[in-house]
Order: sequence, then C-alpha cells, then structure tokens
Amino acid sequence: MTLRNSRIAAGILGALFGAPLLACAQGSVTIYGVVDTALVYTSNQGGLHNTYLRSGNLSASKIGFKGAEDLGGGMQAIFQLENGFDTNTGAMSSANTLFNRQSFVGLTSASSGTLTVGRQYTPYYLYVGAIGPTTVLTGATGAHPGDVDGLDTTVRSSNAVTYSSPVFAGAQVSALYGFGETAGATSTGNAYSLAAKYNVNAWNFALGYQHLNIGTGNTSWNSSTATANIPSSAINAGYQSANSAQMIAAAARYTIDKLMLGATYSVAQYRPGSGSVFTQAVKFQTAGIFSTYQWSPQVALAAGYSYTFADKGNGISTAANYHQLSLQETYAFSPRTALYFLQAYQLAGGNTLASNGSIIDAVAAVGDSQNSSASNGKSQAVLMFGIRHNF
Repeated sequence: MTLRNSRIAAGILGALFGAPLLACAQGSVTIYGVVDTALVYTSNQGGLHNTYLRSGNLSASKIGFKGAEDLGGGMQAIFQLENGFDTNTGAMSSANTLFNRQSFVGLTSASSGTLTVGRQYTPYYLYVGAIGPTTVLTGATGAHPGDVDGLDTTVRSSNAVTYSSPVFAGAQVSALYGFGETAGATSTGNAYSLAAKYNVNAWNFALGYQHLNIGTGNTSWNSSTATANIPSSAINAGYQSANSAQMIAAAARYTIDKLMLGATYSVAQYRPGSGSVFTQAVKFQTAGIFSTYQWSPQVALAAGYSYTFADKGNGISTAANYHQLSLQETYAFSPRTALYFLQAYQLAGGNTLASNGSIIDAVAAVGDSQNSSASNGKSQAVLMFGIRHNF
C-alpha cells in the first residue's frame, strides 16, 4: 500500500503554514509486510515428537514502513522501519523492541552510493545471504544448521553506519561499522562487515566478511554488551561465551531458463576470552549446494544439501558434523498469496561442547526453526504445511 503526497495536499499545507511544500510532493511512504504461518511436525524435540503452529516459515512475519524523498540533484533521503511478529499470538518477535528487524535513515544517489545509519543487516548477509540458500529454501528449514554462519537473518547490527557504493559494471561493495559505544574502549561490543557482489549475465557472485565483538570480561551476548549478537542454537551452545566471532562466506548462482543452480561455502570462527568455557578457537565450516526449478507460473520447486563440520580441540577428539537435506514446494495463487510445503532432515555426528563446557554428543537442529528445540539425538525431521500472504 503506497501513500503519496498530492499537489492539492501540499498546497493546503503550504497555505496553512505559509510556505510551499514542493519537496513533499515528490516523497512517498510504503507500508508493507508478510503474514506467514504453518502447521509443523517435528520428529524429535528433546526426545518427543511435536505438532504445532509456527509463524514466519517461508518468509518472516513482519510489518514495515519505508520511504524516500527527492532532494534534488539525484539525491534522495530514505528510511526503513521493520518489526517482526508472531502471527499465532500477535506478540512482537523481540520483547520491548518495536523495530527489531530494521530501523535506519540515510541518503542515496545513483552516482554517489548509499549511506545509512541505525539498526541494519550487515553487508555480509545482504550480499552473500541474498544469493545463498535461505532466499529459496527459507531459513526455517534451509538455513545451515543453527544458522551458525549467520547467512540467514540472525545477525543485525545496532548503532551502525553503512556505506554501499554505486553499481559499476555489475559490481558493488558495501561496508558497515557498528559502534560498541563503551567509553574508553571503542572495540568493546563493536561490529564491522565488508562485502562485494558481482552480477554478469546468468551469473551472480558474492563474498562477505563480518566480525562481532562482545568485549573484555563479558560472557553473555545481548544488546547491553554488543551491537550485534552471534547466532544461538544447540549447534554452537558451547561457544556462546566466545569473546568474538568472525564469519567469511562466498556464494554463487547460475540461472538458465527455469533452472537455478547455486553453491555456498562459509567459515564461522568463535574465539575465547577470559570468561569463556572453552580455551581454543573453533571453526564451523559449511559447504552447500541448492537449486530451484519453476515448474509452471504457479509451481516452484527447490532443494538443497549442506555439510557442516567443526574443529577438534577443547578436549574433543571426534569433531561435530551435520548433514542437512531441505526440500520446498510452493503453489502461488497470486503474486501475493502462496501455499507451501517444506521438508527437512538433519543427521548429526561426533562430539561438541554443552553450554557449561562439558563434552557431549552432537545433536540435530534443523535450519534455524529448531534453534531452541533441538533433538536429543543425532537425527531430526521437520515437515511444514503453510500459507504466506504479502501486502
């Protein structure tokens, strides 16, 4: 739904306030959103199967506002405010945070690029994640296990400044810095990210990096200690006390007619600090492939496979590893409304660390839909049948 200032309204307001409002006549505000819910079956959540309703599967349920105003000379002022919510309860995705997903304002120009300030996704996610598996397989069942590499929407940076260059011959770069805002310790709780993408003919390429700090002496990632939080799940529970995390990832896609083929590779490293329950840095490496096929104007099919494996060390002799297979079928009634079917299976092996630092068997947790409801064993299957409506 788009609301545009009309010349009549501008004239009336100008008469009331004694000044012309010509710039307003060239501005716009868009209200947009997604309502998404599904019936879900999970084979193992803590040792028990479960059937329940879950919001935000094919797409996150959200409502947002974005706008632009023409400032002349090819320059525009822009803003975006976006809140996530649970369709089934009406609750906000983050308590006490109205615009938890995005909240920024900035300036943009085709010749100079874009500068934005506020709560934002990192260039790492916006460039690499955009051509990774979650945009075609969804993060719910298609994100790499526990979203350990942050290629889904897990990582956002508050107090952040982002610059994105103009597009030149299909190439673009972007950089972000999130201020930790700790007096006398500028690196405490800060974040930074750099990414590049290149689109040429049927090919899409992206490479990205992000570094997240919690700060000396802190062992709990939250908004009071860091401008951006690391993903949290059973996959990396033993490394939640990390002092810092860094992630690097690359992705590529090739599209020919109705078929798209893609691949990703990522490395997520967690480094210990003085208060960590682990002593040696650990890397989670993930390699994945995925594909989509537009069977008909209404029917789209997608499939993906990923393999995630961690380092040994910290007393672990058999490193954790995770195989994950994800499938998706979507029927679009219209450009805005679709039914979807999601299926995923994950098989875990090896050992990892529990949140207290003890060595345990790795357990399965599909995508990022099961981050807080992992299996109590090595396997987990998830089935979803839902509906999504965009507005």
